[in-house]
Amino acid sequence: MGLLSELKLAVPWGHIAVKVWGLQKNPPVLCLHGWLDNANSFDKLIPFLPKDFCYVAMDFGGHGLSTHYSPGLPYYHHNFVSEVRRVVSAFKWTRLSLLGHSFGGVVGGLFACMFPEMVDKLILLDSTPLLMDLNEVENIMTYRRKNIEQTLKVEDSQKPPGIFSPEEMLHELLTKNSHLNEDCGELLLQRGTTKVAEGLVLNRDQRLSWPQYSFDFMGKELTMHSLRRLQASVLIIKALDGYYDVRRENDLNKASFLLMLDILRSTLKELHLPACSSIHPRGAGEKCTRIITAEG
Repeated sequence: MGLLSELKLAVPWGHIAVKVWGLQKNPPVLCLHGWLDNANSFDKLIPFLPKDFCYVAMDFGGHGLSTHYSPGLPYYHHNFVSEVRRVVSAFKWTRLSLLGHSFGGVVGGLFACMFPEMVDKLILLDSTPLLMDLNEVENIMTYRRKNIEQTLKVEDSQKPPGIFSPEEMLHELLTKNSHLNEDCGELLLQRGTTKVAEGLVLNRDQRLSWPQYSFDFMGKELTMHSLRRLQASVLIIKALDGYYDVRRENDLNKASFLLMLDILRSTLKELHLPACSSIHPRGAGEKCTRIITAEG
């Protein structure tokens, strides 16, 4: 299935860039990329997916080919959820499936809890539907403070983006992301950089910093309350060398992640949404949750 079109959807601060595979009359699947990545993340996956869907991959604001947020407007978790809602409105969808990788999965999960009637299936690649912090009460003020400080620091510096050769840019990307191979790195840089006379510059907004400064972390009670709103089938695929094993290699405490999975399972069971052995691409009518790891 080849790429059908590239579109720019108008928003008040500029545009949201999207890629479309398949016919728009088919059931939609909105693909949400990871932190500091872009819509090219799905280029190698979509050709292997069922052909009778319309796949739309978007660049979040400040990423890829989408417009940066206006000066003074911070990048907060709920703003990215709002972008998803804008894309849904632009395509006039009433119901869709969400396919989210890492950060994109968390955005998609929060959207599915906020707009449960719109989401048929929620597919999470190395992600969880929400972010729970067992020390949320203690940490949340620190995260929000650092978001504000990072935004002000970048605005005050007025430092132009660095210019690198294609080789230097790829080397830097692969060094910071040991799970990427060269082909995938080049694919992300195709959409994530712009050519200038001296080399390449990154497209992403310099105000984007550590993801935890932008995320809305939740305590256990709010997590449980939010998950009870889900009406979607949920599939979680966890990579063996994924978020906790690569991006947070110094964070050996996986208690929040494991507790999140337990809450998700028990919550869907309470709602009489039973676990099932598989997710059928065309939909079997029943709601289910399945947790898969790279180990099986």
